[in-house]
Amino acid sequence: MPAPNCAQRAITTTFSRKIWKPIRKAIQDYALIQPDDRIAICISGGKDSMLLACALTLLQKISDIPFTLTGLSMDPGYTAESRAQIEQNIQMLGLHTQWYNTRLFETVNRETDNPCFLCARLRRGSLYEKALALGCNKIALGHHFDDVIETTLLSMLYGGQIQTMLPKLHAKNYPGMQVIRPLYLVRERDILAWRDACALTFLTCSCEFAAKARQENNPQSSKRYEVKQMIARLEQDNDQVAKNIFNSVKNINVNDILGWHKGADRHTFLDEYDR
Repeated sequence: MPAPNCAQRAITTTFSRKIWKPIRKAIQDYALIQPDDRIAICISGGKDSMLLACALTLLQKISDIPFTLTGLSMDPGYTAESRAQIEQNIQMLGLHTQWYNTRLFETVNRETDNPCFLCARLRRGSLYEKALALGCNKIALGHHFDDVIETTLLSMLYGGQIQTMLPKLHAKNYPGMQVIRPLYLVRERDILAWRDACALTFLTCSCEFAAKARQENNPQSSKRYEVKQMIARLEQDNDQVAKNIFNSVKNINVNDILGWHKGADRHTFLDEYDR
């Protein structure tokens, strides 16, 4: 068991270049935090949300921008052991959170086609509602750089579109609420290195689908995992692959694509071909 707060200190010391600086760069480059923001940090119990909570807690103490933080943890139907592990980590890391209970796992466990998508959508809506009730105007999620590039490739390979995960966005159906992703520029391997260096053990997904996959000795059977492995293989030959995927959705040349749309307004290259 690491000493109290040593994991927080490691963010600004040992992992300053790989974690702390990318977080601050993302916040600055994408204007993620504004004066007097009331931010709910969504602490799910995994490595990403725990790191996010630690980092924003540290930032709040030194930032020139005044903002408030509220830890927010949903219990979607955890086992007693899983809930206890999350609570132990929160206490050990010197964090605070407000718990509320849902029956989300019961709903998701009845879904057979795409339970992970349904879980994410329902979880997000629930967090929006709770954060608004607490007077927050933003929720901070723990999506990192690898989530971004994996989403980009997933949308191309399995969705037939070029679409990525944005560093912030306005919440649909929840006026005044925004999502921010301060870990946007942090690599997952560096989060894992922080976890291991600090001897931390975090919760992995504990729904019945994840439990079944573990029982079948196939914990990583998703399309996202396949894409993750594909990127890792490509990086063995070219260490710029991940960065290039990320940059590709910042450098789209509309003169050299077949079509594009913004909402229902659609265009093709033929619209201006003879002009």
